[in-house]
Amino acid sequence: MTPAINLLKRENILHHVRSYAHDAAAASYGSEAVEELGLDPAQVFKTLLASTETGELLVAIVPVAGQLDLKALADAAGCRRCAMAPTDAAQRATGYLVGGISPLGQKKRLRSFLDASAQALATVHVSAGRRGLEVELAPADLLRLTAGRYAPIGKAR
Repeated sequence: MTPAINLLKRENILHHVRSYAHDAAAASYGSEAVEELGLDPAQVFKTLLASTETGELLVAIVPVAGQLDLKALADAAGCRRCAMAPTDAAQRATGYLVGGISPLGQKKRLRSFLDASAQALATVHVSAGRRGLEVELAPADLLRLTAGRYAPIGKAR
């Protein structure tokens, strides 16, 4: 079990865990999950960490079919600018390895933002805390467990 799955169980959140054999040569962890599990790319979200100009880490959850708009994230967070967080900082703060960072059960409570496109979906898929492991849950439950909020932070590729 991962901290993400343990949290979902402890909070009695309706969820479904799906796994697949992760290929270390895969170019994109999110795209690999879509292909291996036969999921709709608009419903699969990746968890990214960004850093503000003051060094605060933020969690951004965006569809794998698009990318994070750092300017929109800065606007949503009320800061001047954001940049992608260094890998080692993301792994230290979350307790997860890149490619398996879940928005759930992180070591530190970070401000979290879920792309507004999730509002139209009954469920979303996010990493369950390990490469090759995804969890499906309602976006409202994801926001409640992360103390997050919706924001238009994603953009098409």
